Amino acid sequence: MTLEIADVTKSFGSHTAVDHLSLTIPKGQIYGVLGANGAGKTTTFRMIIGLMKPTSGKITYDGIQLNERSSERVGYLPEERGLYPKLTVEQQLVYLGRLRGMRKAAVLEEMNQWLDRFGIGHYAKKKVEELSKGNQQKIQFIASVLHRLELVILDEPFSGLDPVNVEMLKKAVLDVKNQGTTLLFSSHRMEHVEELCEHICIMHQGRAVASGGIKEIKSQHPKKYVRIDAPYALDFLEQMEGVEEVDIHPNGTRVRIAQENVAHDIFQCLSDRGFVRKFELEEPTLNDIFIEKVGAVNE
Repeated sequence: MTLEIADVTKSFGSHTAVDHLSLTIPKGQIYGVLGANGAGKTTTFRMIIGLMKPTSGKITYDGIQLNERSSERVGYLPEERGLYPKLTVEQQLVYLGRLRGMRKAAVLEEMNQWLDRFGIGHYAKKKVEELSKGNQQKIQFIASVLHRLELVILDEPFSGLDPVNVEMLKKAVLDVKNQGTTLLFSSHRMEHVEELCEHICIMHQGRAVASGGIKEIKSQHPKKYVRIDAPYALDFLEQMEGVEEVDIHPNGTRVRIAQENVAHDIFQCLSDRGFVRKFELEEPTLNDIFIEKVGAVNE
């Protein structure tokens, strides 16, 4: 079972928010959707859950076209918090669970397991507005996975969380995935996407400018950075042909090169000067690829 987004376009008057987007999201994986604000990520998510209809194209899951009636198969954690501030945590989650046809006892059992896991079991009777932003985000996450659905969308799930709670929620996301749930995941933090996702799509101005497996995408991009650690000044590298930037730090120097074969020339030059503790041609990070792709389209 896969989620298929087939040649989907969504226009608002003269503005096209999503432009002929086609993606295949494999079952049981975490699929990362990257893009700056306005790239079309949230509009795509809203079409998947049936809040918006595509102007053209179609979205199917397990071969069935998704719409407002089939959206009950999809859990959604929106980027903007969607909780009722005057309700208690328990009231909030029971209400949302009952909307999906769960019995109250089943909701409470699931809720208590998650609250205890996140260390906030004592907040069950507190109003949502009394919780910190980070704890509200935990409640919103619980609301999106409470029903053990087949497909869950997480739009900026780590927003408002400190590093300790980010790690806690990462483990929770992986556990949900290991139970067989397919997850669409959006984040501005490239390291989170790289850690959690096997496949990604980079969106810009409504289009997919790169999509596929992370390893595959990286293999299509040349290695443009060399990491060097040597016991002497390396600022002379700035004068070498093919060297675009030299970023010197106390714990090592990162050199951006025009093409991979420049690394050989740098190594030869360093060997003539003396001992080199470390010389590594780095594979591109998702951040490097994102900047390259989005920058290239801007140009």
